[in-house]
Amino acid sequence: MKAAPQAQLRLLDLQELDASLDRLAHRRRTLPELAEIERLEGRLTELRDAIVAAETETGDLQREQKKAEQDVEQVRARADRDQKRLDSGQVSSAKDLSNLQAEIESLQRRQSDLEEVVLEIMERSEEAEGRVSALRADQAAAQDELAALVERRDAARREIDDEAGTTSAARTAVAKDIPEDLLALYEKLRGQFGGVGAAKLFRGACQGCHLALNTVDLNNIRAAAEDEVVRCEECRRILIRTPESGL
Repeated sequence: MKAAPQAQLRLLDLQELDASLDRLAHRRRTLPELAEIERLEGRLTELRDAIVAAETETGDLQREQKKAEQDVEQVRARADRDQKRLDSGQVSSAKDLSNLQAEIESLQRRQSDLEEVVLEIMERSEEAEGRVSALRADQAAAQDELAALVERRDAARREIDDEAGTTSAARTAVAKDIPEDLLALYEKLRGQFGGVGAAKLFRGACQGCHLALNTVDLNNIRAAAEDEVVRCEECRRILIRTPESGL
C-alpha cells in the first residue's frame, strides 16, 4: 500500500485524537459518582424494604393492641357486673357469695394480666414506629445524597461530552486528509490491537509494541520508498517514519 508521507504523518494526529476519545469514553464509564450512585440505589432499596417491614409490624401491633384492649374491656365489664351484683345484695347464699367474690378476684387478676399485655404491645408499637421514623429519615437523607450525586454525574458527563464533541470534529477533519484505503487499514488494526492502529517509529523502536526492530527490518524500512506504508514486523501496526526514527 502506498500513501503520501504527509498523509501517513496525519495518522499520528488521528491516533492521538482517537486515544483522547478512548480516554474520554473511559472517564465517562468510570466516573466515581457512578459507583456511589449504585451504592445509594442499593441502600434505598434496602431502606424501602425495611420501611415496608417496619410499617407492617406497626400495623400488626396496632391490631394486636386493639384486640388486647377489647379483651381488657370485656373482662372489666364482666367484673363490673359481678361487683354490682355483689354490692346490690342480690346474692344471699354464702356459697354463691363466696363464688362471686372469687370470680371477681379472678377477673381482676385477669384484667391486670391483660393490661400488662397491652402495655407491652404499646412499648413494642412505639419502638416499631420509632424504627419507621428513623428509616424514613435515613431514606430522605439518602435521596438527597443521591440527587446531589446524579447532578454531579450529569455535569461531569456534559463536560466530557462537550470535549468529546470537539475532539470528534477535529478527528473528522484529520480523517479527510487520509486516503480511504489507508484509513480503512488503520481502523481495522485499531480494532485488533487495543485502539492503536498506527505508531511512530522512534529511534529504531515501534511505539505501539515498544519493541526495538532488528537490523534486517530497519534496513528494509530504510530501503522502502517514502510513500510505502510500512508495518511493524512484531505487532503489525502501521509504522510512521519521522526524522526521529533513527533510520
